Amino acid sequence: MPTVEVMSETLASQVAAGEVIERPSSVIKELVENAIDAGARKIEIEIQRGGVAMLRVRDDGCGMSPADAVRSLERHATSKLRTSEDLNGIATLGFRGEALPSIASVARFTMLTSEADAVEGTEVKVEGGTLREPRAVGCSMGTSIEVRDLFYNVPARKKFLKAESTESAHIEHQIRLHALCTPGIGWVLRKDGRTVLDLPATTDRRVRIEAMTGGESGKALIEVPRHERRGTVIEGALLPATFARRGRKHQYVFLNGRPVEDNTISRALKEAFKGGLQEGLQPAAWLWISMDPAMVDVNVHPAKREVRFADPAQVRIAIMDAVEGALRPAEVAVPATDFQPSVRLDVVGGSQQVVRDKATTPNVVVESPAPPAKELAWRHEEQPELEVGVEGEDEVAAPDFRIVGALSDRYALLEGEEGLVLLEPKAARERIFYERLLEGGDRIDSQGLLVPVLVELDVREVDLLMRHREHFDQAGFSLESFGGQTVTISSAPAFLESEGVKKSLIELVDLVIDRDGASKVKRLAYEGFCAKVCQVAARQDGWSVSSLPDLLADLFRCDLPYCDPAGRPTLVQISYQDLDRKFGKG
Repeated sequence: MPTVEVMSETLASQVAAGEVIERPSSVIKELVENAIDAGARKIEIEIQRGGVAMLRVRDDGCGMSPADAVRSLERHATSKLRTSEDLNGIATLGFRGEALPSIASVARFTMLTSEADAVEGTEVKVEGGTLREPRAVGCSMGTSIEVRDLFYNVPARKKFLKAESTESAHIEHQIRLHALCTPGIGWVLRKDGRTVLDLPATTDRRVRIEAMTGGESGKALIEVPRHERRGTVIEGALLPATFARRGRKHQYVFLNGRPVEDNTISRALKEAFKGGLQEGLQPAAWLWISMDPAMVDVNVHPAKREVRFADPAQVRIAIMDAVEGALRPAEVAVPATDFQPSVRLDVVGGSQQVVRDKATTPNVVVESPAPPAKELAWRHEEQPELEVGVEGEDEVAAPDFRIVGALSDRYALLEGEEGLVLLEPKAARERIFYERLLEGGDRIDSQGLLVPVLVELDVREVDLLMRHREHFDQAGFSLESFGGQTVTISSAPAFLESEGVKKSLIELVDLVIDRDGASKVKRLAYEGFCAKVCQVAARQDGWSVSSLPDLLADLFRCDLPYCDPAGRPTLVQISYQDLDRKFGKG
């Protein structure tokens, strides 16, 4: 039976590194947070080969004395906590004291640091957890930390890293998060000797947002004015519903200066749009939240990604109030008039109606509000003689349907031999288009664009596009990197209208990025990619009752007409027996 032994300091640090240091961007996050806590006004980051070969973070903060520099590499050494009561009001980004020793245990680590009044600085080197003798060096005020050969002594961790371009994209995303959070700090990022980000310090958050999102998004920003509710202060900016995307990648939330992810905040953002978003889409927003540190627990995740609120309901209400106020149109002042309209209440059909005296009331046209979106709308087009039947030697025999009408523009109502049949035209179009793509060979027909379309994306999305460019090429999109976060589309699938090219590419990116994140292979199967493309194509055109005969004919020429590429049904039948039972006749 194995005996119980106490782990060595090096092994304990490597175990801790497994929780905190997942990839190069995790190292950047920890070092950048320390630089911010040190009061830096400018932070420079340099990386090589995705941060695996080398990454360096230099700041002009307060620096450390020789004794503190050595002590900072001991586990649980921190300048930010003194007593357990301090955990109830954490106001700094770092506080556990595990980051530096964890990083130093899995890399070749060098730190240069100097205080403002010091004549000389201190150099400390650690290799694989072994501390070398510190020495005095000349250096400017602040701290510079260099990490080389990350995971060189932990090959099991290194083999799980992604391509260099992917790791670089994650690092840039992390830097952008902190740069958005701290507009008062200047940021510089260099990748393989090339400057990719140079953001001067500013006092205006909107300037920082516009500098990092691009011109189109920057022009559409809606300011969220400062809003306070019970000690919670909300301010920031958001984009209109037309910029909504799948997932929460474009929601940047900063709590007391810390980038966070929280379901309560995301739900409140979506609810504030009051049904103005399509199903499955999330709004783009930049929110800065300030509250009493004692009312939030930031110590619930090893990497400090998540937080727990003492009163999440109040936070949710505060966010909803702030966002709704920003989205609410300014009230239009009604000019004063001299007339005094006479008003009486008449009861019509059991409800009160306001009736004004025609002699004293000016001509005013009031538009009635549209019916609620969830209300079922019934439309019936008379086509009593219209029958659909498709027979072919190699095709699935189609039942004879009489087209009855449409339900809320979502389903087609058909009468079959055994009862009522509901058809979802979108799912049917997906099946038709999917099989046509597979039968058409390895490439989707595309057409060149007279004017190339520029699309601004997240750095991780640009990386996805470039890594899987051949598959987008098969889907009919010719793409080139335009630099930074911009991609150029020079040709697009022939079935797309020119004004729908940009939106369709963004939808396609949103659909495949989750699959890419979960997959262990670098290549997406062409069939799976086609399934995503046909989801986008199926949304391009609407449908009408008069178009159903052709749609049904095309559907029953497919090998599998009764389900879409994802396996969801295209047709659902409600038999006469089921209807009889519903009406108590069974």
